[in-house]
Amino acid sequence: MNLVELGSQTARNGFKNEYEICEKFNNWQNDFEAKLWLEIMQYEIDEIEYVKAVKIKGSYKADINVQVQIKLKNAIDIENIQVKLISNKKGFNQIDKRKIERYNELWNFPDDVKKILQYYTGELLPYREDTKDKRRMFLNEMTDEEQNKIIKWFTDNKMLILTDIIRGRGQFCAEWILVAQKLSENARWALKNVNEVLQHYSQGSVYISDRGTLKIGNVTVQRKGGDNGRESAKMLQFKLDPTEMFETSF
Repeated sequence: MNLVELGSQTARNGFKNEYEICEKFNNWQNDFEAKLWLEIMQYEIDEIEYVKAVKIKGSYKADINVQVQIKLKNAIDIENIQVKLISNKKGFNQIDKRKIERYNELWNFPDDVKKILQYYTGELLPYREDTKDKRRMFLNEMTDEEQNKIIKWFTDNKMLILTDIIRGRGQFCAEWILVAQKLSENARWALKNVNEVLQHYSQGSVYISDRGTLKIGNVTVQRKGGDNGRESAKMLQFKLDPTEMFETSF
């Protein structure tokens, strides 16, 4: 079985939460799935001295930190894993959400791009009276010039943006993504290196959909909405379909 086939498997019972996945890693000598995960990470099982996994607390892209000690090797390998637990067959899952100003701190928007995004999320009220939603503007309700500015800026900065929202930055950035799906009839999981994930979700152009939302490859960018109209509804939200990671051609 090669690593592509190994990377997407039927699970025995599914997983309840990140703590259960940590327990599986910590019981790696007796846990079939934990051994498969370590093999996907390119470890030789016979060469492992010990494995220690802990749940990462705080707002980081990685959910689990796994330490692997190899026999006759002084250094300890560190693997950070982002976990996506899903219970639907397909559908978009939030990967990142923040206020425009928080994204501006990361990416330093040009003033005109920042303003367009503020109209999009509702931080600024529409400058037209015929919009579908009086609270905000969809991108296809803006001028051609404004739409082109958004498309160009996100195209020019595509990989920076996707890397930040999927992998993250700093000590606890995600190096692996584990998707665990539990349906009534079965359960399955897929473990992918974050570089493979980025390559997949970045495929395709940046464009504005017929619904007026922004698409970056296989990622959707939209106003968060909901929250009974609170200020948090005006956040910018990035979403993707994690079940795409089960595709064998990934």
